[in-house]
Amino acid sequence: MEEVDVEPTVTNIPGIGHGKHMGFAWGPGDILVYETHFKPSGLTPSGPGGSFIHKVRKDEDINSPILRKLFNESHHIFVGLQTIKDDLPSKSKRPQFVSISRNYRSVIRACMEELQQVAAVSTRDTEMGTQYGNQVSILLAIELIWNLCEVLFIDAAPAGSLLLHLLDWVRLHKADVDEKAKDVLQSDSPAEHHNYWDVVVSYVLQGRLEEARQMLVKQATLQPASRNMYKLMDGLLSKMPFYNPGGTQTLTEFDVKWRNWHEEVDRYLKDNTFASNRHLELICKILVGDEDTLLEQKELLGTWYHFLVTRLLYSHPTVKPTDLHYYAQSCLTMFLDSRSVQEPLDSILLAAFEFDIYLVIKDCSIVLNNWWFVAHLTDLLDHCKLLQSHNLNFGSNMREFLLLEYASGLFTHHSLWQCAVDYFDHCPELGRACLELQIERVPLDTERKALKVLRICEERQMSEQVRSICKIMAMRALRNNRLGSALSWSIRAKDAAFATLISERFLQDYCAKGTFSDLDLIDNLGPAMLLSDRLTFLAGKYREFHKLYGEKRFKEAAKLLLSLMTAKIAPRSFWMTLLTDALPLLEQKEVIFSADQTYELMYCLEELTSSIDTAAAGGERPMQEEDVEQTKVELLRLSLARNLAMAIVKEGTVET
Repeated sequence: MEEVDVEPTVTNIPGIGHGKHMGFAWGPGDILVYETHFKPSGLTPSGPGGSFIHKVRKDEDINSPILRKLFNESHHIFVGLQTIKDDLPSKSKRPQFVSISRNYRSVIRACMEELQQVAAVSTRDTEMGTQYGNQVSILLAIELIWNLCEVLFIDAAPAGSLLLHLLDWVRLHKADVDEKAKDVLQSDSPAEHHNYWDVVVSYVLQGRLEEARQMLVKQATLQPASRNMYKLMDGLLSKMPFYNPGGTQTLTEFDVKWRNWHEEVDRYLKDNTFASNRHLELICKILVGDEDTLLEQKELLGTWYHFLVTRLLYSHPTVKPTDLHYYAQSCLTMFLDSRSVQEPLDSILLAAFEFDIYLVIKDCSIVLNNWWFVAHLTDLLDHCKLLQSHNLNFGSNMREFLLLEYASGLFTHHSLWQCAVDYFDHCPELGRACLELQIERVPLDTERKALKVLRICEERQMSEQVRSICKIMAMRALRNNRLGSALSWSIRAKDAAFATLISERFLQDYCAKGTFSDLDLIDNLGPAMLLSDRLTFLAGKYREFHKLYGEKRFKEAAKLLLSLMTAKIAPRSFWMTLLTDALPLLEQKEVIFSADQTYELMYCLEELTSSIDTAAAGGERPMQEEDVEQTKVELLRLSLARNLAMAIVKEGTVET
């Protein structure tokens, strides 16, 4: 896109004086600003720096509860739009695109109406009332622009139908006449109400001739002398032809019929038929399309684009889309006097009438305070194959660039980030790379949220992010001494080193307490226990020993226990625990360990004792701990000696 050709808006930071230097740090959705002590060389410090850090948000709307509904609802519409198949013919897809466009507009209008209700309630809070009023104004402008783009670009109405759509567009966005009409009709004497003629003329300006006729009937009953004049006006209004796109009449036939009617109105005007009644004469001049008369009704028209549609209705009802820009420019020039300043909205609507889609998108990007509008409108126009030729020079087309910007903004919100994922998914070039970067910034406040993020990453095979999330959650669980949760997360991350570390903690915990925590998890690891040798020892072999012991299968338990040490499956640091576990088996009345097995246990004990003595000589362990270990060693030697004697006696007795 082109460089911004307008000056950016200035944001004043409270408490920072003129000429002070500021430091800043960029974030994905905001910027942190703070005053620094920096001073140019040669200048003396003017005083201490500020003590505040200011947070400047670029998109405040994302925090509005009502506008969040807009973001959520439009997300569903966006996802539905992406399911429309590209291989369908354009003509068959157009009704679908128009329907989707109307769905977007209905969401905008629903949010706007809710904002208006909230603004009406919060009249005491001036600041909030102003904020809601600004949001309503922005949504009104957004719907106005979107509706016009729908008529001109998406529906692409041809000559004849085009004016009918533009009339609907003006009527929808100029609804104050209905409020006035309601007041008039509810009064005791509608025809004498001070707004009566304003309502009648407004109806005529909007092409609502049937309603204008019904209002005129009330006036005719009050003026019997002028009844014929009112009857003539009623005839002109009733005979005005309107093009019917679904009918059998061709556009040429309609044009001939309209010209005949127009000539009849002009003839009545030249004959001064309504000269005695200024109101009816005014209506007659409007029907004939007199520009000066129309411009005199600026107050009722309100805007130049209403003036444009009324002028087309009574002067050029078969206007072609390609000629719209000429009439739009001339109406804007005529309607705004020399002192009036052209608003940004005027420029955007004018660009739309000129069929300059890119200028509409560019100006909206500059003027509007978030990316919602341009992202969704551009996506819809892209599906309509209206933006195919416009690519950007930094690796992405316009649609993708705007969707990425919008989705990145959503990721800064604590709940809307989930909607943003789908927007990234439908950006084929850079969407995945951006999602990988953004997903790592989602704060994992709870395990439930972590599981949501993890599921998103797993569904998209983002293995690096899956490992990162699991490691973070495993480390957090480990810090909180939740070993079962930590082990579960490390297995999910397929992190062998971390699983080994947690297995060590389980074993240390067992050594300290004499029982295992999270037995259900350990007993149901299945193939996951093969992730690391230490985990295999913990969840496989050692737990199997406990089960055999619990089932009183002592000989099998003894054989397994011995093999854990002799085959070096158990870590050396855990041998003392295993030997201690052997004590109940050594003290059984029945001989469990054979003489050979007892010798092997003695060898393991002596090997372990030598390493304990070496550690004691180096002064690495406290004295109290050494005494406990020495007591254990003496008990084990005594038990092993007894068991060896019993085993030798038993085995010798059997042999004889």
